[in-house]
Amino acid sequence: MKISTRSRAVRALAAVSAALLACAELAACGHNLLTPAESTAITPTPVAATSPAPVPQGLESFYSQSIDWQPCEGGKNADPNATFTCATINVPLDYEHPDGQTIQIALKKQAAGREAIGSLFINPGGPGGSGVNLVDSASSLLSQRLRDSYDVIGFDPRGVGASTAVDCMTDAEVDANRAAADTGPNDKLTDEQVQENVTSYAEKLAGQCDANTHVEGLLDHIDTISAARDLDILRAVVGDDALSYLGYSYGTYLGATYAELFPGNVGRLVLDGAVDPTLTSGQISLGQAAGFENALRAYVEDCQRGKNCPLTGDVDNGVKQIQALLDLTVDSPLPTNDAKRPLTYSLAENAVLSLLYDDQYWQYLTRGLDEAMNQGKGTILLALADALASRNEDGTYSGNSSEVINAINCLDYPVEGDMASWQAEAHEMEQASPTFGADLSYPELFCQVWDHKSTRERKPIHASGAAPILVIGTTGDPATPYPWAEALAEQLDSGRLLTWEGNGHTAYGRAGDCVTDAVDRYLLTGELPQEGLTCKGKN
Repeated sequence: MKISTRSRAVRALAAVSAALLACAELAACGHNLLTPAESTAITPTPVAATSPAPVPQGLESFYSQSIDWQPCEGGKNADPNATFTCATINVPLDYEHPDGQTIQIALKKQAAGREAIGSLFINPGGPGGSGVNLVDSASSLLSQRLRDSYDVIGFDPRGVGASTAVDCMTDAEVDANRAAADTGPNDKLTDEQVQENVTSYAEKLAGQCDANTHVEGLLDHIDTISAARDLDILRAVVGDDALSYLGYSYGTYLGATYAELFPGNVGRLVLDGAVDPTLTSGQISLGQAAGFENALRAYVEDCQRGKNCPLTGDVDNGVKQIQALLDLTVDSPLPTNDAKRPLTYSLAENAVLSLLYDDQYWQYLTRGLDEAMNQGKGTILLALADALASRNEDGTYSGNSSEVINAINCLDYPVEGDMASWQAEAHEMEQASPTFGADLSYPELFCQVWDHKSTRERKPIHASGAAPILVIGTTGDPATPYPWAEALAEQLDSGRLLTWEGNGHTAYGRAGDCVTDAVDRYLLTGELPQEGLTCKGKN
């Protein structure tokens, strides 16, 4: 789940996307996943629905439409030996009025290496992450045995990427929004100034999105319930009786919502880096504030144990040095190799936060901090911030995640509380995270100003009648703290929790053999890992 601020630019991509982009931009790397020959043999079995739900009334034409897969190219991260096809399907804009306006959902498929037992839908999180782009990285994300047995399908949820999309800003405006050169940290401002900044930012963004999103009503219908209904149409159109799904971060909320709406159509669902559906927007931000402060301390400790670490003294001193660097960039942005784009406070904070998503890439943060602190240059940190925001070398962006995240969140999270409670909450965030907390405050105020209101109730998701669902929690996850995974697994009537004792956001694809084997066995056979299984390390 993306961490975001409402007073300035959105901060970071979902962890999976971040990790893969870091690989693409900074070094040739992989996740060293097992091949079938290196692990216990698993015999794949087809997925069956427990009690298939009838086609919802009025939606028959959508469920029966033909899908026209056309050959398409893989991206720069794609396996050159893989076969890719792309397609679009139609879904109702408003499920309450299925005879009205339709929109398109974009899909991309990497064909199974052998005989397919079905389709595995994948979602990178966000909200706003592109599943179409994620398919290009299937070879580094998914084990060979999964890719041999499943057609891997990524999709861009409504409002996102190649689907009928929200459009708010030009690429140049996104650059300016991310740089936020005229603002600094919220902890240097009064409560009233922060509130004014959040209000003005929300008003400006709402105006841009309303003016530039050309499908009337789209901003009112990019909620997660509608996206889950789209997913069931996708399942039916590709010919699967039951849904097999791997969702990361926000993708766990989408998957759990699907299971609540269509329990009889649940096949094998893996929810990695789980979101607790009962939490308010403020509680989400507070949990992330504490999580990222803890992750920062873990990074500093790791850095100081290694070589070439620019952070001296103990952990407390190292954290203060990072804070001092961020403060320096407020009035004195660091020069970069692009004279027009110095490293501002917002970009520097973006780079630090983003790299905390995955300890595998902490080395790049160390390189960036060393250059900034010892050479007075921000080139590496800017490159990191750009890569993790899907900015291409020509200045274009490969997605619209920074524009759509707030639009989706404000439909999913109803406004609760008032200014006094939000102010108290902001102070609590600052205490939980002296480095980042103040900049994560007032999410409810943002959505109060936003023109498109939520109608969803935050409540437990039970998915009664669904087949077993696997929930994964990482003990050192900053973006979706481990207690959230515990909560979701407990809420789901058929939930089973798999724990990884590690740092960073999400587990599958980077946590090693124990997690890989457990997830693969479940997705390929339906066999859950043993109750209470805890994986340690990356072996």
